[in-house]
Amino acid sequence: MTQTALSADEREDERLNTLLAERTEANSRFFDEHAERLARLCHLMAERFARAGRLLAVGRPPAARSDARHVAVEFVHPVIVGKRALPALALDGAGGELAAQLMPLARADDIVIAFGADEDDGQAAHALALARARSCLTIAGAHAGAEYEFPPPSEDPYIRQELIETLYHVLWELVHVFFEHRGLLADRDPRPTHEIGAASFLYPFLDERERELEPVVEDVRRSVLAKARDVGALRVQTLNDNRATLTQAAARLRAGLERGGKLLALGNGGSATDAMDVVADFRSGARGRRCRPAIDLSEDAGILTAIANDVGVEAIFARQVIAYGEPGDTLLALSTSGSSRNVIESLAQARRQRLATIAMVGYDGGRIAEERLADHVVVTRSEHIPRIQEAQASAYHTLRELVG
Repeated sequence: MTQTALSADEREDERLNTLLAERTEANSRFFDEHAERLARLCHLMAERFARAGRLLAVGRPPAARSDARHVAVEFVHPVIVGKRALPALALDGAGGELAAQLMPLARADDIVIAFGADEDDGQAAHALALARARSCLTIAGAHAGAEYEFPPPSEDPYIRQELIETLYHVLWELVHVFFEHRGLLADRDPRPTHEIGAASFLYPFLDERERELEPVVEDVRRSVLAKARDVGALRVQTLNDNRATLTQAAARLRAGLERGGKLLALGNGGSATDAMDVVADFRSGARGRRCRPAIDLSEDAGILTAIANDVGVEAIFARQVIAYGEPGDTLLALSTSGSSRNVIESLAQARRQRLATIAMVGYDGGRIAEERLADHVVVTRSEHIPRIQEAQASAYHTLRELVG
């Protein structure tokens, strides 16, 4: 290896160190500052849900749209065993002005959470003002007139988004604590029963016997900090263990793009919204980066439902690879399990068509890692889906940084 190559490798390694250090420091500062407010917000949200309120997520910029859709998926489709699905809707820029979309829907017991408020020319702020006028509980990740605001301590948009993703995952996980202590939901849902059961791992400090609000809030505050530490450690594992894989994947993806290729991204559920974010990031020329061609194979409901209905769910991505994929393209597959059948089928089809393949997977890597079904496999070693997705966000943001 030449001295020039060694110097380039060292520079890349130092860059990864910097990216990881910035995330570690921001994660610690953010959740240390906001843990108690997040715990109290979980209680207020539980009260709203107990009164038949809904979560309305709004976001106009492309990356913010992915967050609005992600939080809606989490609340409506809980992976917490035995826990209730909570009503949530995503309203994004595709439907017009955010306030105009919110106007016929928002009602007094609803919760409105806004994303991208610092880059949408005031649209989120306008929507939040309308929501507050209707007595909705309002939340934002930036200063935009919400009752609960959580501005991240970083100017890096990728780090900011990663912190906000952890924040709404924490809200989704821990709002259920107050349903376990229904006596704490004022007089709205007063049944004194507990339903900890299979979900106890989500809040390890929770004392089931406690009936007073303040001790439970303290338990939830400690759980927020524990979750922040968990994702911090998982982010270190993901970026450190997969350094060579990320560097090699970025080099191959960059080479394909330079030759006129494009990126195809896909995933299911929350991973579908992450694919949406990946594509938004690559298409964006923000902060001096080059706009890169990218297609989200999880985006078009008409195509997805047509293939699922007429061919089968297993083919929803592979059929699109057939339609769009060309030699020189790269497929990025996001999967928390590493074993989703439709993801595996898409990777197989991509290889048949001579596309480069990258997979970001959780647990032990599943079938994708075991059977080497992708050229580059980034494994986030956890069994907790929210933490996997948060660390994967750091991984694909890092990939974007390395591609340039």
